[in-house]
Amino acid sequence: MSSTRSPTSDQRATVVAGFLGWTLDAFDFFLVVMTLTAIAKEFGKSDKDIALSITLTLAFRPVGAFIFGLLADRYGRKLPLMIDLVFYSVIEVLTGFAPNYTTFLVLRALFGIGMGAEWGVGASLVMEKVSPRYRGIVSGVLQQGYALGFLLAALCYRSLFPHLGWRPLFFIGGLPALLALFVRARVKESEVWRETRHESWSGLGRAIRGNLPLFGYITVLMWMMNMVSHGTQDMYPTFLERDWGLGPAARAAVTAFSQVGALVGGVICGLYSDRLGRRRTIAVALAGALLMIPIWAFAPGTVLLWLGAFMMQFFVQGAWGVIPAHITELSPDGVRGFLPGFAYQCGVALASQIPRVQALFAARTSYAQVMALSACLVFIVAAIAAVAGPERRGVAFGRGPG
Repeated sequence: MSSTRSPTSDQRATVVAGFLGWTLDAFDFFLVVMTLTAIAKEFGKSDKDIALSITLTLAFRPVGAFIFGLLADRYGRKLPLMIDLVFYSVIEVLTGFAPNYTTFLVLRALFGIGMGAEWGVGASLVMEKVSPRYRGIVSGVLQQGYALGFLLAALCYRSLFPHLGWRPLFFIGGLPALLALFVRARVKESEVWRETRHESWSGLGRAIRGNLPLFGYITVLMWMMNMVSHGTQDMYPTFLERDWGLGPAARAAVTAFSQVGALVGGVICGLYSDRLGRRRTIAVALAGALLMIPIWAFAPGTVLLWLGAFMMQFFVQGAWGVIPAHITELSPDGVRGFLPGFAYQCGVALASQIPRVQALFAARTSYAQVMALSACLVFIVAAIAAVAGPERRGVAFGRGPG
């Protein structure tokens, strides 16, 4: 069970491992976002063709969440996490060697399996280790590993791409394999899992079937929330290039600045969700994001472009900073490795078409108009989905039936 005392060395190591795992996962994912036009040029394809690789990565994430989530509930959180870190590291390095467009697509689909596995296993392990009173702030920190990964991808692109091109950037994606060694040496297995684990696959299957309505709700919520994040992030560097004519250095700088806003917003909103409640914090953050659309998409000048980028991701990732705590609290002990992660990634799959659809419609109008309209719609619907659902803020893990 989670302790209410000061964090132990194991708890700190677990938070570090979960945070870095998600950071490196996002770093690898956003390398494609940052280098999209360069990859398109080398393979002789359009923006929307390379955006299909992003869609494939998102669409295959449920496969990883399904496989590794089941393993996490049956055999523990630690070993599946280590295996996954090595798996997606290898796939990322191989992406840098892709000889053609077809191979590139296959590798990005395989990477999606690894990316989908990491969040559910890592989040369940972290949330089960920390005290309920720290859960909101840790949730914000954990989820903003995603923003930090985007920030690092932007900085890496800015500093290395002009000199090396896009392929060597993916070789850096082998770093998560080293994180697996840290997990092996410093992180202990979840005591909540030890207390509530299923002794057979049939017992786990019954627990999953008994929670299908909850799974359905979290999937819908994650569908909307992933439309919120991927709809404002994945094609944003392309928007800066096509609509603003910015070069690689300027695109990377604006994108990196936006992710500083994401880091700040995620941590602050995660912290205040312990006071305001999970659902209310998500709704307030999405309302703030809605108000930012005019300066985010239609800024009349450079200063407002930077401000809009920062504030949009402050609120978008502010809403997301609540998610790890919220959906792991909703999930019963015996299916926490599987249910929130798989529902999350099913939501990702449902939202996976948004980058490609945005690129398709932007070819006929502009990225600004397409991204503004899609953002407006999904912010409203996601806020409604969050407010309409249940909440179990501060629930104690390991004390109830699984």
